[in-house]
Parts: sequence; structure tokens; C-alpha cells
Amino acid sequence: MRRACPMALAALIILLAACHPAGPNYHTPPAPQPAAWHAEGPWRPGDPKDQIPKGAWWGIFQDAELNRLETEVLASNQDLVSASARLQQARALASVAISNFYPQAGVSPSFQRYRLSANRPSLGGAVDGPITQSAWNLPFVLNYEPDLFGRTRRSVEAANASYQAAGADFENVKLVLTAETAADFFTLCEVDAEIRILDDTVASLQKAAALVQNRHDGGVASGLDVAQEQALLEATRTQATLERQLRANYEHALAVLCGAPAPDFRMAAGSLQKYLPAVPAGVPSDVLERRPDIARQERLMAAANAQIGVAKSAYYPSLQLAATAGFESTGIASLISLPSSLWAVGATLAQPLFSGGRIRAGVDFATAGYQDSVAQYRQTVLVAFQEVEDALAGLEVFSTAAKSQATAVADSQRALNIALNRYTGGLVTYLDVVTAQQSLLANQREAAQIQGGQLVASVTLVKALGGGWDAHSLAGITLKPSLKTILQP
Repeated sequence: MRRACPMALAALIILLAACHPAGPNYHTPPAPQPAAWHAEGPWRPGDPKDQIPKGAWWGIFQDAELNRLETEVLASNQDLVSASARLQQARALASVAISNFYPQAGVSPSFQRYRLSANRPSLGGAVDGPITQSAWNLPFVLNYEPDLFGRTRRSVEAANASYQAAGADFENVKLVLTAETAADFFTLCEVDAEIRILDDTVASLQKAAALVQNRHDGGVASGLDVAQEQALLEATRTQATLERQLRANYEHALAVLCGAPAPDFRMAAGSLQKYLPAVPAGVPSDVLERRPDIARQERLMAAANAQIGVAKSAYYPSLQLAATAGFESTGIASLISLPSSLWAVGATLAQPLFSGGRIRAGVDFATAGYQDSVAQYRQTVLVAFQEVEDALAGLEVFSTAAKSQATAVADSQRALNIALNRYTGGLVTYLDVVTAQQSLLANQREAAQIQGGQLVASVTLVKALGGGWDAHSLAGITLKPSLKTILQP
């Protein structure tokens, strides 16, 4: 019987440990997705995995200055450092969850010098005065809780899913920062182009103002002609000044992204003569695998599902195994000796009966948390489809607008030349010239804005498609129980 009881207990533990873990197994819930993109244009054909580089996606723009900025962002941006620290925290929490698979051992040596009162209560015998003595203890304690109904397994499942969510969040922060850097860089180049247009226009208007002034001095032009030209000149100077303030703001924004103090950061004037890549969008279902923010929400959903199992495991019994061995003596000289040795083993099986609804409330809380995560996942998917469709529509519109605007600039230049010739010939007033100058300036600036908008929309599309990232890379972000960690503190 003495041999059979421990063997039966061991067999029972093994049987219970093999039970299916509490709670539902995880399956990714369906999310609404269209069959194809609505927007048409030269941006759709092909597989984006073939053309968007993984990681350094900005290389598709073939711009050395942009490459330099992105390298600085990845090396020095503080938001990225913070996201990396959160990733390490998630890894540490996964390690904590895994540690519950292993026995917990420790040693707690102690010393006590005490005196028993002469008036202490007796147990039927005589009390022979006060007693003063020492107590030396050197106990080694071993505790272990078998994972009978999967509480630890579900906890590890949740921790690993949260770890992967942190990995996806790190990639999403990287994508957002690099996309913001590219967008700000291209916008800065567009502002520089407008500044050059305004500066060139100021130089042209100065010559025109001098010509009108000479004609006025010769009695050919009126004072109204001079005033109109001078007013346009000063207004254009004002616009150039305001554009320089806007440029400073984008330069300062790039400084923060690069992790540099704004006063020490300078950007040379950029050009809008950039390579505009064709970014194929693929099919909508690809977005579910390529967007790190979607992957993050999906992993958080998996973690929330595992938490339901953790909560439900509280309904079932738990088994605590404990063992103690060591030495105890009244003197240190005799502490490490066979007569001073002690040991104890035991097991405690606990089954909750009544908890005032606490366990049920915990399950309800975990279930509601999972439902919340499902809604957030589906909302993230919907927003992703919207962002891709917006970027595709934007590129389609900008492509058409760029062609018509180039024609508008050419027509405005021709109209200005005609107005100048007719004014010189005395056929029209100088108001026609001023109007033509204003129209040319407005159309030139509009053309620059459209060209910059094309570049920014391309960045937005790459970002909306996930920047070449793939959710399968999360498979390597996980921790598993390992024998080598058993003896780690």
C-alpha cells in the first residue's frame, strides 16, 4: 500500500496534466474584405512583394538624401527606442509566464537567539525557570504546481501572443516613422520648389516693375500701371517669406524624427525632380498579412482569447507540491550534521466551491475583453482598406491632374507673352499683364504642389500596404520552455 499510493498519486497528476487546457482554442475570426480595389490606374498590376523592398522600402524612390535621413531615423529616433524597450518588456513577461512550468527552489538560512519566560504556560509539567538558547536553520524549499488544467499553458499562450503583438507594434512604429520622414522630406522639396518659383517670379517682376517705371517716366505708362506691378511684386515677396516659415517647420519636424535638436539640424534645398515609382497594390487580402498594425491587433486578439482560458481554469482544482530539507540546531558547530537534518514533503489539493461570483465575473471580464479585441481588429482592417483605397484614388487623381496642370502652365506662359506684346504695342492696359503674371504664378505653384502630392501619395500607398513587411516574420518572436532555464535565478 505504501508503494501503491504514491504511484497512484503520480499517475493521477500525469493524467490531469494531459487534460485539455481550459478555455477555447484560438481561431482568427473573419474580417470583412473586398474582392478587389475600386480605384483604377497605373498603380495596381503586379505583386507588391516583388517591388517593395522588405525593410528599406524607401529605396524604391532612388533618392540618396532620403536614404540618409531614413538611416538617421532608424538609428536615433526616440519613439523607436521606446518601442524597442516595450518589445523587450514583452519578452521578459513571456519569460515570467514560462517560469511557472518549472519548480521553484530556494534557501532561507536564519539565526535566532531567544529567551523563554519563566512564567510561560506549561502543558502539565513543571516550568523550570527561564530558558535562553539559539536556533540556527538552513532549510532548502522546493515548490511545484503541476499545470493540471492548462492555466500555465494559457498564460504562456497569452504572453507569447502579447510578445508578438509588441513585435508587430515595433514594426508599425518603424513604418509610421519612416513614412512620416519620407512624406515630410518630399513636402519640404515641394516647398523648396515653390520658394524657387516665387523667387524667380520676384526677379521677373522686379524687371517688369523697372520697365513700367521707365515707361511712366517717359510718359507712356500711367501711375496705375506702376502701382499694380509694384503691388504684385510685394505680394509675391510676402508669399516667399511665408513659404520659408513653412519650410522651417518641416525642417524642424525632420530634426525631431532624426533624433537631433532642431537648432543644430539643417537641410539643403531639395528638388522635386524625383523618381516616381509605380507601386502595385495587389489584392485586398494581401493587406491582412502585410500591415503590422493589423498583425498587432490580431495577436492581441489571440492573447485575449487565451485569457479566457486562464480565467476558466479557476473553476478547477489546483495541486501544490512542496518539499523541505535542511538542517536545524541550537549551535552552529553542530548545524551541518546528520542529527541536525530535517525534511518534509507534502501536497495540497484545492478546489474552489463558493467565491461569491468572483470566478464567473473573471470569465465574463475575459470574454468581454476578447469581444472588444475582435471589434478593434475588424475596425483596424476596415481602416487599412480605406487608407489603401484613399492612396490609390489620390495617385489616380494626381496623375490626371499633373498632365492637365502642365498644359495650364504652358498656356499661362503663352498668355503672359501675348499680354506683354499687346501692352507694348498699346493694345491693352497693364492690368492684362498683371492678370497674366498672377495666373502663371498660381499655375506654377499648383504644378509643384501636385508633383509633391504625387510623391507623398506614393509614400502613403506604400505605408498603407505595410512597407513590404510580412506577418510571417512574427513566427520567430516567441519563447518556449527550455531545460537550460530551469536553474536560472
